[in-house]
Amino acid sequence: MTNKSSNHIRTICSLGMLTALAIAADIFLRLPNISGFLTYEPKDVVLTIAAFIYGPLYGLAMALITCTVEMLTISTTGPIGLLMNFLASAMFIGVSSIIYHRKKTISRAIIGLVAGSLSMIAIMLLWNYIMTPIYMGVPRQAVLDMFLPVLIPFNSIKAGLNSALVLLLYKAVVTALRKSGLVPKRETNDAQNKRGNTVIIVIVSALLVATMLLVLLIFAGII
Repeated sequence: MTNKSSNHIRTICSLGMLTALAIAADIFLRLPNISGFLTYEPKDVVLTIAAFIYGPLYGLAMALITCTVEMLTISTTGPIGLLMNFLASAMFIGVSSIIYHRKKTISRAIIGLVAGSLSMIAIMLLWNYIMTPIYMGVPRQAVLDMFLPVLIPFNSIKAGLNSALVLLLYKAVVTALRKSGLVPKRETNDAQNKRGNTVIIVIVSALLVATMLLVLLIFAGII
């Protein structure tokens, strides 16, 4: 077996293990019914660590799998819940890991996590404004009234806690994976990272454009 094949198998094993850990964190460590309909679970901590190690594309793929398993098992919100959960995870994981992978230093990790947190807070405010009236049958003004007392504090605390846990656990997780032989000394290929970053930037840009168009259509009274 070649070194390339061996590294590929180790990567698959490591990604599978981290995905399973994220699913377990989602199911067993969640704090439900915050402010009536919000929940906190630390799955994004595991997924962000995976994205820091292997790249943004892997992190987003794992996030989609984790959110889908949640929808099929413990969630009662169906496809809307899947969409909202994935958007929150994708924004936090994608933005933070893109910034970190440009230069892997602790300062870049902190900058990435702050940027990912702010991006997640902003996108979730917009998508709660779009989707909550559809899901809960409340007027959009009621959603706007929840921004300051509920949604902004909740998402800020969630993002801050996840960021702190990523910084606290990242080195220990990487060290453990290296000692087990699942992560080589050179974590990922630079060319692969650049391609992955480009794809994520395109996805995030398209998501932002779609979000703003939906908001504009709402304000125009079309939807």
